[in-house]
Amino acid sequence: MSGDFGSEPLGSCSVETVTALLGYGLEQDSITALCQPEGGAGCTSTDNCMFQYLMGATADAQSTASDVGVGLDVSFLLFSGYLVFVMQLGFAVLCAGSIRSKNCMNILLKNMLDACVGAIGFYVFGYAFAYGRKYGQNSNGFIGNWNFALSYTTQTSMSGTEFTTFGWHQFFFQWSFCAATTTIVSGAVAERCTFMAYMIYAFFLSSFVYPVIVHWVWDGQGWLSAFNTFQDGYALILKTGAIDFAGSGVVHMTGGIAALMGAWIMGPRVGRFANDGTVNEMRGHSSTLVVMGTFLLWFGWFGFNPGSNLVVASQAAATVVSRVAVTTALAGGAGGISMLFYKFLTVKAWDVVATCNGILAGLVAVTASCSVIEPWAAIITGAIGAIIFSIADYVTLYKLKVDDPVSAFALHGAVGAWGVLFPGFLAAPHYVVEVYGAYGFGMDAREGKRFGLFYGGHGQVLLVQLIEVLAIFGWTGFMMGSFFFILNKAGLLRVPLQEEMAGLDAANYSKSVGSKDPSVHCTVGVDKLEGGALGEGKA
Repeated sequence: MSGDFGSEPLGSCSVETVTALLGYGLEQDSITALCQPEGGAGCTSTDNCMFQYLMGATADAQSTASDVGVGLDVSFLLFSGYLVFVMQLGFAVLCAGSIRSKNCMNILLKNMLDACVGAIGFYVFGYAFAYGRKYGQNSNGFIGNWNFALSYTTQTSMSGTEFTTFGWHQFFFQWSFCAATTTIVSGAVAERCTFMAYMIYAFFLSSFVYPVIVHWVWDGQGWLSAFNTFQDGYALILKTGAIDFAGSGVVHMTGGIAALMGAWIMGPRVGRFANDGTVNEMRGHSSTLVVMGTFLLWFGWFGFNPGSNLVVASQAAATVVSRVAVTTALAGGAGGISMLFYKFLTVKAWDVVATCNGILAGLVAVTASCSVIEPWAAIITGAIGAIIFSIADYVTLYKLKVDDPVSAFALHGAVGAWGVLFPGFLAAPHYVVEVYGAYGFGMDAREGKRFGLFYGGHGQVLLVQLIEVLAIFGWTGFMMGSFFFILNKAGLLRVPLQEEMAGLDAANYSKSVGSKDPSVHCTVGVDKLEGGALGEGKA
């Protein structure tokens, strides 16, 4: 074109059309693309050209908005995973303060190594067993069988459903949950478990036992999943599926029951029980560390529960995430207050560590139902969860004679079971529909039947929640009981008597920490009395 732009016809556009488009503010490149498109006919009138331009601009805006939404969702999930991983530090500090100082370095190293070993196990096997099914194809309801070692994720497109389902961010977030589950056991077997046995345990739980339960409840093909639908959109199990939003059962019950099996089969620490069965005190050495660990765990829980919504880039999703954060805060607070006054009424003293236990119990209790209950219901489940913890802790130690230094079973197993059952009582109808939609509930969900009993729902939801409790208890109890039994029979489970009495730090870590007494490296806030204020079996 020899003249000025618009002085001559351009492709299919007349001079008048080009001039009009310039008058509307279109740039020369845009006009050229409309009038002289590659491989096609251009527009022929001003109206036609403007229509095509606006349609293209709208499509570009929608594409940009979609990309921004995906970016927000991925960033949200990654950041939630970071917060969940901070819980590893919380568990480590809590456990360190809950045991005697002569074993402090040992348990810190175990808490680090279960994350390390678990990362490899979950990468190679665990993620595939949990979520391994080809997109668009069915798998069995028991276990996944695809994407081992992220073999498919490495080939996944950067856009579309396959990315949001199998992307890197999904693996990272799910691994952070696996790490939290695995580390629950560390305190229960503290002061007497061999290092090698613990590493083997961490690999076994994270690569097989835990992922199978994840597949049951959270994968769209799991037999307990609310998202595993068949006729008319109803879930496979009792037409409702289990409500376990962030894992009172999947995470906490699994870890708590594994802890019970380990502590029971391993036997009590030397001197924990007198010959007549009387319980001897073995207090932890630093209530300061316990408080620090509690706050770190509570902080991490704000990634654990809200992050379980997986997405945030819409008003509906943001509403759910915000509500979950509120119910999480309220349940933790209610648990702490409940335990504080419960201990004062029973022992006539204010107990800081008992309050920590109550906070954690409240958080465990609300984890399953945090997205589908009202704030006042979160207070109820948190307060009751703290009392259940105290009762279960007493029964475990004084009746069952199981030496669990951090009360892992009482906190995660017993309270986790209560948390799983709670939606069967107070899952609110409008919240269930909001979170789960039609999946797993079908049109009947909008008739108000498949919700908590106190909202007029029938008992199928509560029954499914009970089935989840029994299934997790049976699977984890059998698998981990068999596992620890075999290691015990092979002589690989427990350290020698002289090592245990001397302290595992002195036996194994003195050279690495540069001191004849490595326990000096764990004396932050040591209580004046050896064991401080932790009391009997509390954590």
